[in-house]
Amino acid sequence: MEYRFKPYTPTPLLRGHLRLGGENLRGERIDVTSRYFERGGKPWLPVMGEYHFVRDSRENWRRELAKMRAGGIDIVSTYLFWIYHEETEGDFDFTGDRDIRAFVEECQRQGLEVFLRVGPWCHGEVRNGGLPDWLLQKPFRLRENDPGYMELARSWYRHIYDQVKGLFYKDGGPIVGVQIENELVNAPEHLLALKKLAQEIGFDVPLWTVTGWNSRFGAKIPVDEFVPVFGGYADAPWAQTTGELPLCTHHAFDPQRNDSAVGMDLLGGTAPDGWRLPYERYPFATCELGGGIQPTLHRRPAVSPMDVYAMSLVKLGCGNNLAGYYMYHGGVNKTGKTTLQESTATGYPNDLPFLNYDFQAPLSPYGEERPHYGLLNLLHLFVHDFGDILAPMEHVPAEEFVPETDGTRLRYAMRTDGRGGFVFVNHHQRHLKLRDVEGAALRPLDTRFPAIDIRGDTAFILPFNLPLGGDTLQWATAQLLCRDGDTFCFAAIPNIRPDYGFEHHGVVSVSPNVVTEFEAGSVRVRTLPWEYALKLRRVDGSLRFDDSPAPREAHFALTRCAAPAVPPLYAEELRLAGAREIVWNRLEAAEDRGFVTLDFPFDIAQLYIDGVLAADKFYDTLPWRLPASMLYGHECLLACTAPRSGVYLEP
Repeated sequence: MEYRFKPYTPTPLLRGHLRLGGENLRGERIDVTSRYFERGGKPWLPVMGEYHFVRDSRENWRRELAKMRAGGIDIVSTYLFWIYHEETEGDFDFTGDRDIRAFVEECQRQGLEVFLRVGPWCHGEVRNGGLPDWLLQKPFRLRENDPGYMELARSWYRHIYDQVKGLFYKDGGPIVGVQIENELVNAPEHLLALKKLAQEIGFDVPLWTVTGWNSRFGAKIPVDEFVPVFGGYADAPWAQTTGELPLCTHHAFDPQRNDSAVGMDLLGGTAPDGWRLPYERYPFATCELGGGIQPTLHRRPAVSPMDVYAMSLVKLGCGNNLAGYYMYHGGVNKTGKTTLQESTATGYPNDLPFLNYDFQAPLSPYGEERPHYGLLNLLHLFVHDFGDILAPMEHVPAEEFVPETDGTRLRYAMRTDGRGGFVFVNHHQRHLKLRDVEGAALRPLDTRFPAIDIRGDTAFILPFNLPLGGDTLQWATAQLLCRDGDTFCFAAIPNIRPDYGFEHHGVVSVSPNVVTEFEAGSVRVRTLPWEYALKLRRVDGSLRFDDSPAPREAHFALTRCAAPAVPPLYAEELRLAGAREIVWNRLEAAEDRGFVTLDFPFDIAQLYIDGVLAADKFYDTLPWRLPASMLYGHECLLACTAPRSGVYLEP
């Protein structure tokens, strides 16, 4: 069967209409058009990953940032949670794990740039959305242009600026962007006032963003002052139901940027005057593509690697020109005068673990690489080497839109400049098995792909009319990955034979099971088996394969024991769902290498090491993996409550 596309009609490209952009000491500029970002005069498609420096230990920053860079991240986005730095009014703390300057400098050493998310209100599943308790006691309205609030916001911004002064892009530093506030959907005057306040203090970056989601009309923002950024998650643990949600819309090629479900535990309704965010003035940019999900007390989805990969691929096919993941690296909350997580006790609809902010992210809180780390890197390698080609290309939908509820028809779209481009295919839907598609013949523009069978859980990108070594690659049934000098690297897609159709050199077929190379004019074409491609990394500008063994399984013993004589601090977490029997166990690691895997059902669990709460988890069906090094040689007590009804768990 032939699969065709809607006609391609170019849209106007706007330049110089936004009060954004800037230049560094080398004379390089970052600018924003209505369709894509530019760097040094060329289209630029960066990849951004969220990593909260305060939710990790500073001795880990170097190692973990290096993993992010190897996984294809260009920009590290990070929240500055006010409550973490000024828990007591007037007593600021930017030392140790809270040292933002040291973190930004380490990002620069690792070749990463930085996007500061400065609030004042952040959310991030932090107590009061990150606002200090003392601020809530003030006699003025927060998150508005009240003079009292703005003066304290000035103090907060001033202290951040004093820490990062001299590290902005204009200075030759890594800070390329600032996000103001978060999920403030109907206050453009306040957002503009906060931007002007930050600029008065000295913040000077080429990119300013705000979150743009809010129902179908989009957030009300100062139109030309910010790029609105968007998100999408495979599930919604903030939803108040414990039943299965409707199928995830992000696995269908719907170019709508605004996910009205994001943060709906906090957002209000639509604007009464029918406001519509002028999407056509901005490139499609994301800051919260769900790299995983954070379970809550009542709702605990488990997101699969393909849930994450397919969503990112679909958004790329729909025109996304800034891929921003939340979270890319999991973390562990700290405690202060009280616990610092979101909870019903502080007025939120949800209770979260006191410490655990794992988020099922590509990198775990302890730095373990999960399967979607390698999957996402397939996309990151591609956009790094071909983003300047892809970014100006526009989304063109399939001849017939296939919604997320349709498990029989093929889901596909393309991006094109009218001459060539890329076809995006997604054959994955969370919680729905899709029927195999036999004999699918893709027909973008005037190109005719050979018929292919699309089987199993897969998603991929196919190039067409790509200039290659003095010839034109008219089509390929393999996924374009990256360049290695004069060699173009492709990945063999599972269950599809890698064939290449050239304008002058005819058709070349290769094996999908071994690494192969052939000449194509002045270049070479290398095809990697899919599993091999998942281990491909770019480190310090060079391609290499990550052939390191998987982390070893550490031996351990878990034995029943009596409860401590004195109830440990924070034991109230075990009673969040009511008074329950608590089972205590002694956990002993037999070695200090590898991971201890705890894989049995419970409801809430806490791990105390030498009497101090060190880790916790709401059971979400996924194994709980802890580094043996944090356990070995210490007294470790594990407290668990039994599984209970009234909790959503993954089917």
